[in-house]
Amino acid sequence: MEAKVMTMTRLGSIEAGGTKFVLAVADENFKILASERIPTTTPAESLGACIDFFNANPVEALGIGSFGPIGIRQGAEDYGHVLKTPKPGWEGADIVGTLTEALHVPIAFTTDVNASAYGEYSVGAGKDAHSLVYFTIGTGIGGGAIQDGHFIGGRAHAEMGHTVVLPHPDDHFEGVCPFHGNRCFEGMAAGPSIEARTGQPGETLSRDEPVFDYISYYAAQLAYNTYLNLAPEKIVFGGSVLSEAELPKVRHYFEQLNQGYVDPGDLNDLIVLSGVPNNGSATVGDFAMAAALLA
Repeated sequence: MEAKVMTMTRLGSIEAGGTKFVLAVADENFKILASERIPTTTPAESLGACIDFFNANPVEALGIGSFGPIGIRQGAEDYGHVLKTPKPGWEGADIVGTLTEALHVPIAFTTDVNASAYGEYSVGAGKDAHSLVYFTIGTGIGGGAIQDGHFIGGRAHAEMGHTVVLPHPDDHFEGVCPFHGNRCFEGMAAGPSIEARTGQPGETLSRDEPVFDYISYYAAQLAYNTYLNLAPEKIVFGGSVLSEAELPKVRHYFEQLNQGYVDPGDLNDLIVLSGVPNNGSATVGDFAMAAALLA
């Protein structure tokens, strides 16, 4: 009798960032089999390096979480393209078209923060939830929302980090956002705002510094606005700015903002940090999106 040959599913991930691309291949259990980091230079060079990597490490499907803004509406002329961006040379770059033509595999394409949301939804802090909103607070602030396995969005992807913020009464900082100053969350709570206020990167400061109280206040506003708008089962924070030390403050400020108006349940269960180790939720999300294409 001829022995049955077991085949392994191979899934691909590209975290397309403004400074680097992180490429990875995993099996069906999301165990990484190969990985590589390449610099973000020109579209021809960076996408060419992606093609070389996946030709050497073939996959059956590929998930991409990209810096933006990007075209995510399938069927639209700009689908799979980078849109108007400050990254030199990347405006109009056709990421999906270039990789599809070269690799001949199905591709799932979304924003980097949506990919992270999908990772948290699949195997992270929201793996048992039907709905989730994920925020990254790092160099910038972004958010992605998922309901029953589908991203919430329409004409374009969400820009939650640039929604309107109510400054803390004691925070007179003018903000770092070149578009909105102190009127959006990214201007007041992203990593660069900490260094602009204090003259030091956030990772060098004690968590007792007043700036982290301000950040907690703004994270609470993000969470509260999100709960009123979407009522998700989980609100997950990732990125380098918030730590476990700030979560009690975030929940406290959420309660202050709410004033008993809605019942969000246990805030310890609602507002949580990323459940994927080493800030790897975007890569895991890419793998999960790739697997969904093969289901």
